[in-house]
Amino acid sequence: MSDTPVFISPHIFNERYDTHVVNPWILENRLISMQPDRTAVPAYAQARESLPQPFWADHISTINCYWRAWELAFSNLKQPTPENGFITNYCDTAFNGNLFMWDSAFVTGYGGYGRRAFNFQGTLDNFYRKQHQDGFICREIAETDGQDCFYRYDPSSTGPNVLAWAEWNHYMKTGDRQRLEMVFPPLVAYHQWLRTYRSWQDGSYWSTGWGTGMDNLPRLGSADHPNWGHGHMTWVDATFQAILSARILLQMAGVLGKENGLSDIYEEQERLSIYANRYLWDEGTAFYYDRYANGKLSTVKHIGAYWAMLAGCVLADQKSSFLSHLENPAEFNRKHRVPALSADDPSFSPTGDYWCGGVWAPTNYMVLKGLDEIGYTDLAHRIGTNHNEAVVRVYESENTPWTGADQFRQFFHLDHLKVDDSHTLWENYAPDSLTPGGHSKPGYVGWTGLPPIAVLFEDVFGIVPDAPSNLLTWRIRLLEEHGINRYPFGLTGTLDLKCYPRKSQRDRPSIEIHSNVPLTLEMMWEGGRDTFNVDKGI
Repeated sequence: MSDTPVFISPHIFNERYDTHVVNPWILENRLISMQPDRTAVPAYAQARESLPQPFWADHISTINCYWRAWELAFSNLKQPTPENGFITNYCDTAFNGNLFMWDSAFVTGYGGYGRRAFNFQGTLDNFYRKQHQDGFICREIAETDGQDCFYRYDPSSTGPNVLAWAEWNHYMKTGDRQRLEMVFPPLVAYHQWLRTYRSWQDGSYWSTGWGTGMDNLPRLGSADHPNWGHGHMTWVDATFQAILSARILLQMAGVLGKENGLSDIYEEQERLSIYANRYLWDEGTAFYYDRYANGKLSTVKHIGAYWAMLAGCVLADQKSSFLSHLENPAEFNRKHRVPALSADDPSFSPTGDYWCGGVWAPTNYMVLKGLDEIGYTDLAHRIGTNHNEAVVRVYESENTPWTGADQFRQFFHLDHLKVDDSHTLWENYAPDSLTPGGHSKPGYVGWTGLPPIAVLFEDVFGIVPDAPSNLLTWRIRLLEEHGINRYPFGLTGTLDLKCYPRKSQRDRPSIEIHSNVPLTLEMMWEGGRDTFNVDKGI
C-alpha cells in the first residue's frame, strides 16, 4: 500500500461515501423527481389586479408602501433553469443571487396573500427538490447551477428550522391539505437530520451565527467566530425551533392521519419542552438564554428567546414577566420595536449594526405570531402598528440616504451593486431612529414585505384566517374606516371586508362583508364579540 496521501474532494465524499444513508421518508418526497414548471412569471402590472386591495382612511402612505412592497416582490420573481434544476418559479431572496432557506420561509408569510397572482409558497419546493437522501437541506443554494453553497457537515450548512412553521402558516391561510401531504415527508426527514447532526448529548440544539440567520449577534465567547462558531453552546432559538418543528409535524400528522412512526418526534417535543424551562430559563431575570458548555447561562438577552412563545414553552406564571422585557424602554421597547439585541447590552448599537440591535422583519414577525399564539393580541397590535409605521415613515421620505452603502458593498463583496434607495424597503432598520439599520440593503423584498403586507393585515387590521376551520377572526381596534377588497380566503374564497368609522374603542363596529363562499366570521372589539355565519354572496 502506498504511503502517498490521497486527497478526496468534499464532492466525492458526499457522493460516494454518504449517500448510502437514506432516510425512509425521502422515498415519499415526490418533489425530488417532479418535472419543472415552465409557466411564465407574471409582471406586477398584470398581477396587481389579482392582489388584495387594502384601504385605510387618512393613511395613504401606508397603502402606497403596501403596493411598493408587492412591486418589489414581483420584480424578484424568477423561473427555474436547466442549469439550476429548480422545479418551480420562485421569489428571489434579493440579496446575493443565492436562494436562502430562512429568507424564503419568511417571504411566504406575506406571499400567501398574493397567491392568486403567483405561487410564492412554491419557492420552498426548490429546497425540497434539493433534499439529500439522508434528509439534509442546505440553507443556501446557488441560483446559477443549483449547487449547495455549503457541505452538509459544515456547522453553518443549514437552518434555521422554520420550514414546517412556514408550511403550517400557509395551511392556515388556505386549508390546502394536498400541499400539506406533499411537503410532510421532506419536513420529517429534515427534522430528523437536524436532530442527528445538530443536537448535543442532552438533546438540546446548537447552531452558528449563519445557521440561525443572526450573523453577528454577540452571544459567543471571544475565541469563537460569530458567524460559524458554535461555542459548544445550547442555542436557545435553535432549541425552541426544534420544539416548534416537532409540534407542527405532529399537528400535520393529525390532519393527515400519519401519526404512526412519529414516536421519536413526540418524545422529543415532550423532553425538550421540559429541558427548556429547566435549563434555559433564568428566574431572576425572567428570560430564556443560551447555555454554555459548563452549564452556566449567557447574560445576552436577544430576540431569539421569543421563539419560546411559538414553541408553546412559556408557562402561565412566566408570561407576564417574560413579556415585560418587550415593554421596557431600556430593553426592547425602543423607538422602532423590536431590536434583535436588548438595549441594555454593551454591544447594542442605536443604529442597529446588523444584529447588534437592528430591527428585522422576520424576527419581528416571529414575535408577533408568538404573542398571538399565547393570547397577547393587544401587545401584538401595539408592536405591529409601531413596526408598520416605522417602515412606512422610512419609505415615505423623498430620499433615504444609504449611509452604509460603502460598508455594505465591502462587507458582502458586492461592489457592483447599484440600487435606487428612494421610496423603498430595507433589509433591517435602526432601533433608535426612523432610518435604515447599519449595513442594511435597500430594495429588500425579500422578507421586508412582511410589515407592509402581513403585519398590516394581521396585526394592525387584526384579520386572521383559519381556513381549515372555515373561520375568519377580525379583532377591530382601529377607529378609522378600513378594510380589504379581494382578500383571499381558503382555496377559492374572495372577500371584500369593510369596517366603518367609529368614535370610540367600545363602540360596536359596523362592518360590511361580501364573499363568494360561506364562512364563519368572529368579530371582536373592546366592548365585546359577535359571531356571524356569512352566506355566499352576502
